[in-house]
Amino acid sequence: MATGEAEGTSGDAFGLVVLTPVYQDWEACGILLQKLDEVLAEHELRARVLIVDDGSTVDAPETFARETYRQYDAVDIVHLRTNLGHQRAIGVGLTYAYEEVPLDAVAIMDSDGEDRPEDVPRLVARFRELNRRQVVFADRTRRSESIVFKIFYLLYKIIVWTLTSTRVRVGNFSVLSAEHLSRLVAVSDLWNHYAAAVFNANIPHTSVPTSRGVRYAGRSAMNFVALVTHGLSSIAVFSGVVGVRLLLACAALLALFFAGIVVVLALQASALVVVPQWAMVGVGILGVLLAQLLLLSFGAIVFILHGRDRMSFLPIRDYHYFVARVTRRYPHDE
Repeated sequence: MATGEAEGTSGDAFGLVVLTPVYQDWEACGILLQKLDEVLAEHELRARVLIVDDGSTVDAPETFARETYRQYDAVDIVHLRTNLGHQRAIGVGLTYAYEEVPLDAVAIMDSDGEDRPEDVPRLVARFRELNRRQVVFADRTRRSESIVFKIFYLLYKIIVWTLTSTRVRVGNFSVLSAEHLSRLVAVSDLWNHYAAAVFNANIPHTSVPTSRGVRYAGRSAMNFVALVTHGLSSIAVFSGVVGVRLLLACAALLALFFAGIVVVLALQASALVVVPQWAMVGVGILGVLLAQLLLLSFGAIVFILHGRDRMSFLPIRDYHYFVARVTRRYPHDE
């Protein structure tokens, strides 16, 4: 993989690729390209844009091919064979960029405007201050979603922290180096969740405080089911840690249960407490259920550890199966 030749703010060679996944939302994506081009011009940054078309049923509008940009070396669309979902589209796009595009760094952002173009130079500046040694994420300190979403998001963060000891404060909006990308494309976790894959691979990372932008056009395709799936995908990256913690929690509950049974039986034997027969039956059923939960947790651990030897999806090996074709929209197709 060669490095890029685009010029950065300090004048040294800096090949920046901006990667954004799109599903149907071409109007918002078109606005993003215009605004990002203006922002890059203000900061004397050049970039190559890589749009990952996540199996859209409508093509990019012809206006894409008529636009003229000042700061883009190229605008390419990677068309996927089918809709894979946001995270997997990012995974395929990153691997394609690593294999096919000369680059020094990749900026990942959403195409709908909620990741603000004006924050891209800030992330790049911080990335370069750190000598490209860390992944720089956008830390959204102010969110624009509804109160219901914020409540569920807080619940999600609590669950993730409890199960994995990982604090969730960032999304996909980030800048990473070609060196870090070379590590990620050999990690199966990238198929599930980009940010969690970075954390689980112990790649150094930091964050820059940002605010969430306002959607440019259309309505989000994200619904409650998609949000839950997204959350579970990030937790699945830490499946080994989650399985062990659940196993220990079940073992602790079972130990407490049997300790309580011993205490109750001792009190009953000493005639201090009379335990009804129905209560003892209920306690016995509860004990059986806890024992089964412990066995299920143990089985889950064995399954997870066994699965670590089988890579069902390896990005650098398998990504090309999902790429249907690549088209260039700027400079204009001949």
